[in-house]
Amino acid sequence: MRRSLTMLAAAALIAGCGTTIEPASNEAHQYFTPDTIDYQPGPGSLPEGSEFAVLEGDPAAEGFFLLRLKLPDGYQIPPHHHGGVERVTVIAGTLSFGHGEEADWETTTSLPTGSYLTIPPGHAHYVEAEGETVLQLSTIGPWTLTYVDPDDDPRE
Repeated sequence: MRRSLTMLAAAALIAGCGTTIEPASNEAHQYFTPDTIDYQPGPGSLPEGSEFAVLEGDPAAEGFFLLRLKLPDGYQIPPHHHGGVERVTVIAGTLSFGHGEEADWETTTSLPTGSYLTIPPGHAHYVEAEGETVLQLSTIGPWTLTYVDPDDDPRE
């Protein structure tokens, strides 16, 4: 049952997001400039207010993927964990990062622009954006997100 919920969570992450953005390219390379990244509302696995863009791969499939996540000032993601390693680079803004199954917003670590964070599978954590914050998630799918408290899950 838990595995089924995890697979449903992965599908819900991608549901409604459309396809990967079409980058400028030629036979040798692809590239994006900030003005060509088309952010979409969501994903549905996060509280309302975030935006994202898949730049490479498919988070619901096996293999490498890369996405950008834009969070407004004060945006919070309650305690949760992932089925795989989470690899995050702070592209803009500041990410306040906390560990544990209960959020203690007074004890988070501030990760400014340029910071890199790796979180092992199953490690409960929570985050808050300080200023508009853009994160780059580059890791291996299929991607899952499980909230510690199921009542925090916006998919329910």
